[in-house]
Amino acid sequence: MNIRPDKGFTLVELLIVVAIIGIIAAIAVPGLLRARMAGNEASAIGSLRAVNSAQAAFSSTCAAGGYAQTLTALVTAPTGVAGGGFIGPDLNVNGVVKAGYVVNVGPGTVTTVVTATACNGVAAAATYFAEAHPTAIGASGQRSFGTDARATIFQNTAGATYDAAGVSTAATPLR
Repeated sequence: MNIRPDKGFTLVELLIVVAIIGIIAAIAVPGLLRARMAGNEASAIGSLRAVNSAQAAFSSTCAAGGYAQTLTALVTAPTGVAGGGFIGPDLNVNGVVKAGYVVNVGPGTVTTVVTATACNGVAAAATYFAEAHPTAIGASGQRSFGTDARATIFQNTAGATYDAAGVSTAATPLR
């Protein structure tokens, strides 16, 4: 008399399959996390390049050589002109989180006001700096990035937040 049916899997076979899937997942997950961090870092670098381009356009067309002091100033459209501002709406305010990075713009080390108001009604400064730092170091990204009116992007491999002085002095250029 045969009690066990001939079809189906035994408990041992199912446990072996689950163990194999667990081993494959343990090997793949760290690589996926590193790839995600690399993507977030690339997005942060792209955001800073967009800020540099927007600042160049703002300076040459709107502020008589001055620079915007916030992201809000860059997203504000010029007075009397239809359309958007100098930067996309995804970077519309200081402290915005984009792809695991916090992005900010501020006045540079020289804070002299160049013009009383620019064409969009905001004050313009002689220099600017922009920075992007990870929301969680080691999880959303490892490096932080900074830039200024020179349009060179700098990196800090420890993920520390840049300030205007840090970008202008002891910064490592991105390679």
